[in-house]
Amino acid sequence: MEKNKKLMEKYWDKLTSQDLWEQVIDASIEILLILLVSWIAVSLGKKFIKKVFLIRMRSPLSHSERRQRTISRLLQSVISYVVYFSAIIGILSSLNIKVAGLLAGAGIVGLAIGFGAQSLVKDVITGFFIIFEDQFGVGDYIKINAAEGTVVEIGLRTTKINGATGEQFIIPNGAIGEVINYSVNNSKIFIDLQMATDADFEKAEGVINKYLETLPKMHKELIAAPVFLGVQNVKGTEVTIRIAAETLPQQQYGVARTIRRDITKLFEENNIPMVYPKMMFYGKDEGRSV
Repeated sequence: MEKNKKLMEKYWDKLTSQDLWEQVIDASIEILLILLVSWIAVSLGKKFIKKVFLIRMRSPLSHSERRQRTISRLLQSVISYVVYFSAIIGILSSLNIKVAGLLAGAGIVGLAIGFGAQSLVKDVITGFFIIFEDQFGVGDYIKINAAEGTVVEIGLRTTKINGATGEQFIIPNGAIGEVINYSVNNSKIFIDLQMATDADFEKAEGVINKYLETLPKMHKELIAAPVFLGVQNVKGTEVTIRIAAETLPQQQYGVARTIRRDITKLFEENNIPMVYPKMMFYGKDEGRSV
C-alpha cells in the first residue's frame, strides 16, 4: 500500500512539474509552427509550379501541353510528399524521439519488405516511363484493356481514368500494356447517308458541296472543309453516299451529328428523297392480298 502511494506521488509530481509543462508548451508551439510552415511551403510550391508550367504551356516553344500538365501535377504531388515527410521528422524531433534510430530501423524493414514489393517497384518505374516518354497525359482519352475514358491523374504508382458513364478506373502502372490514345492525332470520320435511287444525284452533290464549304467558318474544330466522296454503295432502291471529315482530336462526333442533321434538312428543302426504314403490312380481304 505504501509502495503504491509513493508511486502515485511520484507520477503526480511529474505531471505537476513546471519543467514538464514548459516542455509540453514548447513542443506544442514548435509542432504548430512546423505544420504552419509546411502548409505554407506546400501551397506556395504548388502555386509556383502551376505558374511556371502555365507560362511554359503558353510559350510557342512548348510542344506538348498535355505533357506539361501531367508533369505539373506530378511535381505538385511530389512536393507534398517531401514537405510533409520532412514535417513528420521535425515533429518527432520536437517530441525528443530519436529519428536516426527510427530511420535506421525503417531502412532495415524497408529492405526486407522490398524483396516482396517488386510489383510496387515495377509500378513506379513504369509510371516514370509513361510520363517522360509522353505516352499519354492528363486530359487524354485513352483505352487500356477494358478501361476506356479520360485520364484524370497519372501518379508514380497508379493511373486514374474516368469512364464515359461516370465510373473511375484505377490501374496500377505496372499492369498497363497496350494503350490506345485517341487524343494525340486529329480525328477522322466517314459520314454515310442514304438516298433513293431515283433522286437527282447531281443536284444532291451540288447542295452538299455548297453546304460543306461553309462549315470551317462555323466549326473551329474542323481542320478543313469536309469532302464529298460520292457514292459508296448501291443496294436495291438505296444509294449510300459518303462524306469524309477531319477534326481536332475527339471532336468528330459532334461534327458528324451536325452534318447529318443539316443535310437531312437540306434534302427536304430541295425535294431530294432520302431512304428511311419502311414497314409493309399485308392483309386479306375475301381471300385477296392488299
